[in-house]
Amino acid sequence: MNWPTQFLLATLCGLVLAGIVHLSAVLAMPWLAEQDAFSRLRSTVSADRSEIVAAPGQQATWLPYPDPNVALATCAYTLDEGPVRVQARTGPLFQSLSLHARGGGVFFAITDRAAIRGALDLVVMTRRQLDEALASEDPEDPSRDVRIVAPSREGLIVVRALAAFPSQREEALDAAKSVSCTIDRD
Repeated sequence: MNWPTQFLLATLCGLVLAGIVHLSAVLAMPWLAEQDAFSRLRSTVSADRSEIVAAPGQQATWLPYPDPNVALATCAYTLDEGPVRVQARTGPLFQSLSLHARGGGVFFAITDRAAIRGALDLVVMTRRQLDEALASEDPEDPSRDVRIVAPSREGLIVVRALAAFPSQREEALDAAKSVSCTIDRD
């Protein structure tokens, strides 16, 4: 084999190897990251209320591009101690809740339009916890809870409240902060 052919083959092998290393590094980023959203919000696991991540009109946040008209609050959950009950009071502002699996995407979303008598009441649980709840349920008096089976034991609940006008910013902030995420011990 002559010199130019050897050089071309070595260059081609180097580029293929560099491409494989680059692709592997990009795909491994989510598992190697130490400051993912769940890690940053781990302190909210034991809290009863959601924590404000971004307030309307405020730029001091760790989010890259927060919406200036949305109050964003979140709470992390773990289903190790039992199902998590999520309660939110709705009002005149648009409000949405989305449930995210840790390391995954959204697995459930709901807006204030689904509220019954001004309240959203959800119970997030594992498949086993759902089976236990169904087994212990009275057939004459079934539960009215909206039960959601989570794909993983850890995740985030993200609350968004829209402040369409600057005068509604405080109300949106209060609505986002008022969502409770507690362990359901019933």
